Amino acid sequence: MLNNFIKEACSIIHPKVLGTRLNLVYLIFLLSLTARAQTITLPDRSMLSPHIDSVFRKYKANTPGVVISIIHNGKIQLMKAYGSANLEYDILNTTYTKFHVASISKQFTAFSVLLLQESGRLSLEDDIRKYIPEVPDFGHTITLRHLASHTSGLRDQWNLLLLAGVGQGDIINTEHILTLISEQKELNFEPGEEYLYCNTGYTLLAEVVSRVSGQTFAEFTQEHIFSPLKMTNTSFVDDHEKIIKNKAYSYYSANGTAYRKRVLNYENVGPTNLLTTVEDLSLWMLNFKNLTVGSHNIIEQMTTEARLNNGKTFGGGLGLFMNSNYGITEIEHGGADAGFRAHLSIYPSVDLGIAIVSNAAESDTRMLASEVADYLLKDLPKTSPIQPEKKQLNYINLESRLMEPFVGYYWTKEHAYTRHIYLKNDTLMHFRTENNESPLAPISKNEFKVMNVPVDALVRFEERNGETVLIETVNDGEPIVLTKFSPVQYTEADWEKYEGEYYSGELKTVYAIQWVGNKLIAKHIRMGNIELRMVKHNFFLGNRGFFGNVEFLRDNRENVIGFRVSNGRVRDLLFAKN
Repeated sequence: MLNNFIKEACSIIHPKVLGTRLNLVYLIFLLSLTARAQTITLPDRSMLSPHIDSVFRKYKANTPGVVISIIHNGKIQLMKAYGSANLEYDILNTTYTKFHVASISKQFTAFSVLLLQESGRLSLEDDIRKYIPEVPDFGHTITLRHLASHTSGLRDQWNLLLLAGVGQGDIINTEHILTLISEQKELNFEPGEEYLYCNTGYTLLAEVVSRVSGQTFAEFTQEHIFSPLKMTNTSFVDDHEKIIKNKAYSYYSANGTAYRKRVLNYENVGPTNLLTTVEDLSLWMLNFKNLTVGSHNIIEQMTTEARLNNGKTFGGGLGLFMNSNYGITEIEHGGADAGFRAHLSIYPSVDLGIAIVSNAAESDTRMLASEVADYLLKDLPKTSPIQPEKKQLNYINLESRLMEPFVGYYWTKEHAYTRHIYLKNDTLMHFRTENNESPLAPISKNEFKVMNVPVDALVRFEERNGETVLIETVNDGEPIVLTKFSPVQYTEADWEKYEGEYYSGELKTVYAIQWVGNKLIAKHIRMGNIELRMVKHNFFLGNRGFFGNVEFLRDNRENVIGFRVSNGRVRDLLFAKN
């Protein structure tokens, strides 16, 4: 290893000046870095294989399963398969079984865009509308870099489709997504202001690759990535009817019940729909160090943290995320669609890579990869982040009259929850939900420790703009500000004001709101009934994830005229009352 490093070091020093004092000092410096570099030695196969078997022991012939590959020192060190690829025909998984790897696809999409940038055919700083003019003009430039780093502000395609009544088992192709994008009127936020994971951006990037190259995205990646790397069992699938040999099927089990099929009919490529094997993923991971396609500059761009407009980073690069684990950098991404789960982790400083794919929805491939890494990296020096010194809390006595101004109801729209603060036997109580409340112990005239909870939680009350706000901090995290409100008691007539049909021009779909059996219900022709629970006046929570926070809108005569719905990756989508 040292000899190889000397060769590499010498290769970057001009031969005419290799003997100069400056380059000799530089070479010694490089060698000193190597001496300090962390190294690992993998157990031999007689020890490694049984340990991996124990990690995946629950996967049997009568269950769906997982397949794992481990690379180290430039070689594939181990590949093993567990469980079945097809439960109907008792076909076992093998190391050459092809799996849908969902969002692991994104790194190949980012790599493709960077290949085109390196050849001078586009730039990450280009406006997406230069290549796809169907994208609406939102009043802000959305660059290819915004799309690749999940900072575009675009609403996520899957969340939009669910609101429109399109399920995961439906046939969904790129044309559908482009049409959906073209109808959007608003962004979640101004480009570059925030990080919010967005599949839409990667559909657009794949379409850019296709339009610039003159090939389908599947053809481009086959010619420029998979074939040169000899990834012979890998392809982007843009035809759900295509027959694919050795393909795993998708399964799930709800609460320990018998396994059921979870159908996936995607034809949308870019953010997802890569079919591959662990062997081929190993060849891809090996290319990060020993390049066959691309360049070191491309790898560096993908693994350099992106920055928001305010200069802050968030752990994401282009198609990949970076973490610090075991005292070294981990480059990783996971994927989850239908019953497929996958995870890929690379530890460049120790030349280690782990790829795990699964056809069981219950498989936590991220956790499994971490468990394997724990074993392989166990000899590294143990490191732990420096913990800030805990502030010593001094509890005080506070008269009830001084706490009375804090009593009331508080809420946060962003996090969609409420708090009820009330006095009980001269103690301020922090009510969250039924059977979930805690006493507050005062540590100052306006600050309290939340007692009897498994986290370090503090509550502070402040006056802002003439109103009392409640500020929660958990485990020294970001403070959450809740504003005070007055609950309302509705009459039957008040509930009936919400009733009617609501239409979204951006989704071309209708929800009917009805007051039925003392419950407010949102009905959709495909998605069924969604119960809406009131948080505060005009603001409700849906009991289905895709129909999360619902805020009803009123005119100056208090007539309900519409609502805006948010579900995490979609914010404030407008439905107007017919």
